[in-house]
Amino acid sequence: MRGGGKMTYREDIRLVEYLIEHEPDSPLIDMLTAKIDRYEDEAPELAEFNANIASTPGGVAMLRVLMDQYHLAQGNFENEIGKRSLVCRILNGQRRLTLDHARALARRFNLPVSAFID
Repeated sequence: MRGGGKMTYREDIRLVEYLIEHEPDSPLIDMLTAKIDRYEDEAPELAEFNANIASTPGGVAMLRVLMDQYHLAQGNFENEIGKRSLVCRILNGQRRLTLDHARALARRFNLPVSAFID
């Protein structure tokens, strides 16, 4: 297996993507993804990102992922959370999602309420 470093990391990601598309049963996928995971956990340039992810409540992280996947803005949650300013405060960690918010988001996205509970 090749050494570490940012260039190898990018090459490994491209190779995994290729293998998933063309040879999904290849044992090389597991080996490379383990190597990629190690790099992402240990790379100094990802330390701040990893710390931010670790400190983000699970419900907020789920909301961010859904916003990204569905191309939604903070103003798109008036029915589930309230005004844009409240959504902004929740995303910035100044306020928490309530149980009512979690229930409404779960209904909207057809997910379990637990996906939004920390």
